[in-house]
Amino acid sequence: MTLRKTYAQHRQELLGRYPDGVTSGGIAIDDIIQLKLQNTYSTHLDIARDMAGVMRADMADYDRDSAQFTQSLGCWSGFHAQQMIKSVKRLRGTTKGAYVYLSGWMVAGLRNRWGHLPDQSMHEKTAVVDLIEEIYVSLRQADEVGLNDLFKTLRAARQAGDTAAEAAAIEAIDGFETHVVPIIADIDAGFGNENATYLLAKEMIKAGACCLQIENQVSDAKQCGHQDGKVTVPREDFIEKLRACRLAFEELGVDDGVIVARTDSLGAGLTQKIPVSQEPGDLASDYIKWLKTEAITAENPIHSGEVALYRDGQFVKPVRMPNGLFAFQDGTGRARVIEDCIASLTQGGADLLWIETDTPNVDEIASMVSEIRKVVPNAKLTYNNSPSFNWTLNLRKQVRDQWIAEGKIHKDSYPEGNSLMSAEYDATDLGRETDARLAAFQADISARAGVFHNLITLPTFHLTAKSMDELSRGYFGDERMKAYVNSVQREEIRRGVSAVKHQHEVGSDLGDSFKEMVAGERALKAGGHANTMNQFAAE
Repeated sequence: MTLRKTYAQHRQELLGRYPDGVTSGGIAIDDIIQLKLQNTYSTHLDIARDMAGVMRADMADYDRDSAQFTQSLGCWSGFHAQQMIKSVKRLRGTTKGAYVYLSGWMVAGLRNRWGHLPDQSMHEKTAVVDLIEEIYVSLRQADEVGLNDLFKTLRAARQAGDTAAEAAAIEAIDGFETHVVPIIADIDAGFGNENATYLLAKEMIKAGACCLQIENQVSDAKQCGHQDGKVTVPREDFIEKLRACRLAFEELGVDDGVIVARTDSLGAGLTQKIPVSQEPGDLASDYIKWLKTEAITAENPIHSGEVALYRDGQFVKPVRMPNGLFAFQDGTGRARVIEDCIASLTQGGADLLWIETDTPNVDEIASMVSEIRKVVPNAKLTYNNSPSFNWTLNLRKQVRDQWIAEGKIHKDSYPEGNSLMSAEYDATDLGRETDARLAAFQADISARAGVFHNLITLPTFHLTAKSMDELSRGYFGDERMKAYVNSVQREEIRRGVSAVKHQHEVGSDLGDSFKEMVAGERALKAGGHANTMNQFAAE
């Protein structure tokens, strides 16, 4: 990361200009130092450059030790991202290993002007850029608020003549860790042709994105990764999109920019076009070989307007759907995923892979990664710990099947179907083992399946829905204010969530400090004795 000047370095420079410790206009140099340090980044493009370096360093750490995997939660507002990172800092004392994921699904569902829409690239391109910008504004404001608090402590120590407290405050200022972390930003399938992808990628990078995630679906028929009807593009088409993203990074001087190449081939049974093969074994022929075909016979002749392929010494008809799309052979998704990933890494210059799966099965993912690593030994993944999976049901089924195969239980010990979701199994051996595997899932998949980054795409969508339901049920029911106090405020206070002091959280004290800088004792401040936030002062 970019090295910041220390408090002492700033002070020495400013004293060289203002030996009396104040400017000709009466501004104290400590106030200038505070504002310089609060401005942790000059531009969001600087953020992209810096955070790319952070991601590269984290990837190197992971290569040395798979326990050093990284995590993120999908956030659909700057405030969600800010509160997540503040929580991580409170828990760990550092933000290392924590990122923000920006989900195209949530932009479509929650951040576009046309209402709540499905994940089909129907939202405005600029909505993604706007959200990146908003997230970094929020994270930088968390820096401003945090550093302002430290400077208040410094001023109080000086006023009290406490040199030890003054030194401690300066040490805390110099050691302050920014709330700014990498964003992995979803550019969907590129929103158009390769030039459109490049233009949008540039805007996302200028907004601060150090990492772009792009998928190999057709951009004008893009589907959510966990829905049916997915249509992939030929590999050379996707590689052109990857190159477009790389050129955007290079043009803007983000030399370490990270590209995540996502393949949806495991669940995609269709393609929009048949690529042109120049020679056996090229990207096109490796894509074409998986097409579903029919023999041309007297009973099934080729008709005018139909397409034929020459394969293994004879002409065959690729199976074409009524909408003109071509079908892949059943059961070929796994093989296509492996080939997609190898091509993306070796010919597209991707840095990380994303394999979209339909269930959270470590063995399945590990087996695919093992095949990829035969060609690219250091291949690494981001993995979507998706809310589209029924985690409880999937893992309980996996545990049940494994125990039956190992002879630990009889097949009648637990039911086979969806009734495994019942709360009656929570306290059983099956329920406890499932919960243990859930707790260990990310470490397990990172160690066994090459997953560098674990993310949850839509947690804040579901959390907001669940939290509002919880509060509304009580508040509009019999509990009234008890519902708010018990489920929200009391928990904020006891957990040390800074947002309980909501005025302070959005910069009220920050504003007071600035007023003092320019007005001194004349400053009309909001944080006086009558401010109700004083009820939440730390004891």
